[in-house]
Amino acid sequence: MKRKILVGLSAVVLFIAGYILYEVIVVSKRSPSKTTRYTYKDLEITVVYCQPSKRGRLIFGEEMDRALQPYGKYWRLGANAPTQITFNKDVIFEGASVKAGTYRMYAVPGPHAFQVSLNSEIGLSGSSEPDYSKDIVKKDFLVNETQETEQFIINFSTDASLVYMDLIWDKVRIRVPIALPQ
Repeated sequence: MKRKILVGLSAVVLFIAGYILYEVIVVSKRSPSKTTRYTYKDLEITVVYCQPSKRGRLIFGEEMDRALQPYGKYWRLGANAPTQITFNKDVIFEGASVKAGTYRMYAVPGPHAFQVSLNSEIGLSGSSEPDYSKDIVKKDFLVNETQETEQFIINFSTDASLVYMDLIWDKVRIRVPIALPQ
């Protein structure tokens, strides 16, 4: 009896170890972890996400067309784990006041606009959807067509008064304006 239990536990341990190795070796190479930092004067923004690649797939589109990220469905803005954004100061996120801190950032894509949200629930892993009651900001941003991009990226740029966070993948760019409170 003890031998059967030991064999069963060994099998479970081997399965878990194999799964972890698969995640570390295979999945993380396909969608590597990325940290993008933006600093301007005394504002610091840090985004931690994983970069999926297109690899010949339909990225945004209808579910019936087998799009990787169907319109109207939760997207963690990357792969492997929820995307996190950190502000060292209070900011204005497309007209909404956001306190300094770390937030989960996600989107719901559409053909003409993406709804981008900041959520106070952090620390979860995988593809689990957030507790939507903890959304602190939910804004729509127009889809801009851009040159095809193989790997998902988040970039920052600035003009005289605003910081822009660009979410770019496939032929889509979403531009999110961020400002300091006056």
